[in-house]
Amino acid sequence: MPIAKLLLVEDDPSLCELLEFRFRTEGYAVRSTGDGDEALILAVEDVPDLVILDWMIEGTSGIEVCRRLRRDAATAHVPIIMLTAREAEDDRIRGLDTGADDYLTKPFSPRELLARVAAVMRRIRPVLAGEAITVGDIRLDPVAHRVERKGKMIQLGPTEYRLLKFLMESPGRVFSRGQLLDGVWGTGSDIELRTVDVHIRRLRKAIEVEGAPDPVRTVRSAGYSLEP
Repeated sequence: MPIAKLLLVEDDPSLCELLEFRFRTEGYAVRSTGDGDEALILAVEDVPDLVILDWMIEGTSGIEVCRRLRRDAATAHVPIIMLTAREAEDDRIRGLDTGADDYLTKPFSPRELLARVAAVMRRIRPVLAGEAITVGDIRLDPVAHRVERKGKMIQLGPTEYRLLKFLMESPGRVFSRGQLLDGVWGTGSDIELRTVDVHIRRLRKAIEVEGAPDPVRTVRSAGYSLEP
């Protein structure tokens, strides 16, 4: 199984050094920077498996780095854990709305951060290793390009396959139409947002099995998620 790659974006030298040491001790490959502009470059040069991102950093702010990573098709799927000294509820909501998967307020225990990263990595490890992903009664084999539901083979078009895989990599997470468009079609696409709805309908129809619930949840005014 490949070593998980972490990108640590933290401009406090002592904290950055401590976290680097702790994660490397746990077997992670870590690259670090305290600058938002450099973080964006590093993320594109070698896409990490997870980003630990401080809100208050040099150059481009952490919240903007998060936003840009979500807009880039190459990094749209990468989990992001934000670190911040901001405790206000509005700030936490803003960070999550921008695309962060988790949020940790300073000061925090390095053990808690390690635990949260480990939890995310347990979820995405099958994807990194090219192993089959299972969410509920749906199984997707990324090597064979094969999808099954309740043991029944499911025939999907290439777009529906990419859409399902994208959703299965983050079960339960709600993606907006824009995030799905960026993650599945790419940021350079000129496809309209309503096209996402068309492919969601096709995906629902393709994975429909008699007696089984629809696993694709529509969240009004927010987007879609795949329920575990």
